[in-house]
Amino acid sequence: MDTLKLWDTTLTEIELQVSKANFTTWFKNTFIAKQEDGVIFLSVPNEFVKDWLSNKFHRTILKILREKSDQVRNLEYVVTKEGGAKAERDGAHLTINHNELPLNDVYINKEDNLNPRYIFESFIVGPFNELAYAAAQAVIKKPGLVYNPLFVYGNTGHGKTHLIQAIGNYTKKENPNKKVFYLTSEKFVMDFVSALQNNKANSFKEKYRAYDLLIIDDIQFIAGKEKIQEEFFHLFNTFFDNNKQLIFSSDKHVNYIPDLEDRLKSRFNAGMIIEIPPPDKESRLAIIKSKVEALGTPIAFEVMDYLASAIEGNIRDLEGIVNTITMQTQLKHKDLSLLEIKNLIKTSIKPKKNISVKEVAKIVADYYNIEEGSVYEKTRRKEVVKPRQIIMYLLREDFNISFPTIGEKLGGRDHTTVIHSCDKVKNDLKYDQTLGKELSEIRALF
Repeated sequence: MDTLKLWDTTLTEIELQVSKANFTTWFKNTFIAKQEDGVIFLSVPNEFVKDWLSNKFHRTILKILREKSDQVRNLEYVVTKEGGAKAERDGAHLTINHNELPLNDVYINKEDNLNPRYIFESFIVGPFNELAYAAAQAVIKKPGLVYNPLFVYGNTGHGKTHLIQAIGNYTKKENPNKKVFYLTSEKFVMDFVSALQNNKANSFKEKYRAYDLLIIDDIQFIAGKEKIQEEFFHLFNTFFDNNKQLIFSSDKHVNYIPDLEDRLKSRFNAGMIIEIPPPDKESRLAIIKSKVEALGTPIAFEVMDYLASAIEGNIRDLEGIVNTITMQTQLKHKDLSLLEIKNLIKTSIKPKKNISVKEVAKIVADYYNIEEGSVYEKTRRKEVVKPRQIIMYLLREDFNISFPTIGEKLGGRDHTTVIHSCDKVKNDLKYDQTLGKELSEIRALF
């Protein structure tokens, strides 16, 4: 299917799933600029639309694209400069006028996979991430010699990817002869499997061992994959023996990644392992100010201060709220009052009150109409397993309770069981819209 027809049929389905106002506001003048290596580059008219689509509609768009074409692997957004290209939709037809698109100026360099926007200059440093930032600065001064490997972990949206890619972009700029490469562990696994299937294992080894700086995101996904871990172990040793820098990120400390070989844990622990926790209020305020300046629509200090106090979520949550306020301000052609903003974001603020594990368990059990006591039992009944996993997920995500504590409180379970449950809910949320709706309804009960 060509890109014109692919996007046309995708838009038709999107139109059935969103309100008319949303469709008109966010999907007008969008089109597929190009498709390359399984990645769809979606052209959007400005940064505001790009941020909104990526924050609010990304999963929906990607899901529909994948349903329409099995060749689609990922989705990226590119802002087309004014006059560069136009797209209009009339009924069921999409008409596109193409001029040369400025993709290379904005988007990922295919040689190293680095996003040029992830640089130290745009990385907000605060008390919550200053140690990770300091470690990154030490690495760029003496790559391969200090903090090798550098292992950064933390929940989604805390700035891990920005920081580790900033190291790559800095290294590339200061040392053009150094070979830098960034990828996710999922892509590493795919490359390895493809090499084995095509009898190109040696080429795979040569490719990765030729780099001077290798950055791998979400390294937890190699867990449980025996052959991948063996290959990775040998690659690790080659880099270390030749003073080449390795950088990794994960959503959890290496010691809490289940099904990861002890010898790999030992290698990771030999370097620097550092957490990026949730941003503190001071840092949240700095992040909000930076985003407001980038969007160019002023927001009163009292509003920014309120947002920094009220929203304890991740950086993406903060940026999404600022996007929402900016959009409403532009649509209404006036500044929003603090009361209007409170009403606008009330569904986005995570609960702050203290709550016991028992209270969460009771709320979830009542919601799914099961006996509260059953979630503590050693049972694998389907009607109990799902609510119990959701209880674990909410305790971790919304109330930041440790994995071991959650396991202990819910029937003396091992922390690895809790980690698995949380990961399962996270993964299911990517594809299960009903689950997302259920979680929203449960959170409203706290």
